[in-house]
Amino acid sequence: MNFFVVLNGKVLKNVALILIAAFFTAWFLFIENLAQIPVFSMKEGPKAIYKGEKNLALTFNIGWGDEKAEPILDTLKNENVKSATFFLSGSWAERHPDLVNRIVKEGFEIGMLGYNYIDYTEIEDARIAKDISKAQEVFKKLDVNEIKLLRAPTGHFDERTIKIAKRYGFTVVHWSLDSQDWQNPGVKKILENTSKADKGDIVLLHASDSAKQTAKALPQIIQAARQKNLKLVTVSEMISNGEAQSNEIR
Repeated sequence: MNFFVVLNGKVLKNVALILIAAFFTAWFLFIENLAQIPVFSMKEGPKAIYKGEKNLALTFNIGWGDEKAEPILDTLKNENVKSATFFLSGSWAERHPDLVNRIVKEGFEIGMLGYNYIDYTEIEDARIAKDISKAQEVFKKLDVNEIKLLRAPTGHFDERTIKIAKRYGFTVVHWSLDSQDWQNPGVKKILENTSKADKGDIVLLHASDSAKQTAKALPQIIQAARQKNLKLVTVSEMISNGEAQSNEIR
């Protein structure tokens, strides 16, 4: 009889430990998801735009390469897309003034992706400022002077990044939907990743040479958006036509 009681005591102890662990895991996941819920905050403090109120914004990051940008531009032209936002690194723009000129001439918006591909959260303020300033000078030389949007080169940013960007007259823009096209998971997977696109979403795509499947997926992404009656706009148009949702960064 004593053996039976001891055995059950051990079982109960194990069950209790499992339940406690499960509770804390569930609580952690709940808090994590809660933090990701889109909320437009009116509190004071640095913020980054990651979603709008209506329409859909396709955004393309370009940091290197000279093969994939042109097919993307050709596809947008063939699909009669007049509005999209290209976030260009200064180093890339410096080497490809002809493509920068084409993006401008075809009426697309240009945002800045810093100068070098560096993680702003891992460097000091002075280096962040220098990277932004260096990119700014490149675009001025290319006669692209109305850039108001900045995306952190690696997508990682913090309160310091936003404050420094604001000092230079930029609004930091993130995204609400990641196509993950840079991983080259296959056209089907890219389409699956963008299938949830809805009103106000800012979609992350790439036109660097590392993204080898984006041009093939793009026509279907555009068609899917149109089937949902989503108007394709630039990020600036999205921001100006309604409330922009933002995350307060601490």
